Amino acid sequence: MSNDIYGKYSAYLPQIMNHMAAEIRAYSEKEKARSGSMIYEHLLFRIKADQSMRSKCDKRNLPQTPRSALYDLHDAIGFRIVCRFIDDIYTNIEYIRKLPACRVVEEKDYVRHAKPNGYRSYHMILAVTVPYEDVLGQLPGTYFVEIQLRTLAMDSWASLEHEMKYKKNIKNPEMISRELKRCADELASCDLSMQTIRNLIKEEE
Repeated sequence: MSNDIYGKYSAYLPQIMNHMAAEIRAYSEKEKARSGSMIYEHLLFRIKADQSMRSKCDKRNLPQTPRSALYDLHDAIGFRIVCRFIDDIYTNIEYIRKLPACRVVEEKDYVRHAKPNGYRSYHMILAVTVPYEDVLGQLPGTYFVEIQLRTLAMDSWASLEHEMKYKKNIKNPEMISRELKRCADELASCDLSMQTIRNLIKEEE
């Protein structure tokens, strides 16, 4: 029996995560064979650490139980797909929607509708049917996977913003927030320009 918050279900999480990673890599190779280019630059994934999940349960006023971690919250398994171009984000999304045994239960498009602070990313929550028991006792079971899709520019910005958010005793936070927002808007403009240039190049082919 695992001592972490995921309990006996802890052993299933790496298997579900690795299977999902293989599915994503497979469609990327399929797209590369079709178009000649990869549709993402980086594929990152992780299982949320025990202490991080316990802290999140506390913030949401949830008991520190496997049910809270794997049913009430949906990011025990997390993926980040980092793309070169904006259009690649939406190409990935179309492939993800067609993955077998996966159902999209939530989507938030912060690419077209940025958060007030400038954050841009596309968030998806998938319910994945797997051959393992889940916290509700169902077999086959359902586990949740969170996927975030970003461009390289969005990812760099989010890393910097995350660093600021969790750094204590930071000086001039208001000024830094304003500068971050300005940078986010400039990077978004560059992303659009890069996409336009790419489209023009493709028209010449």
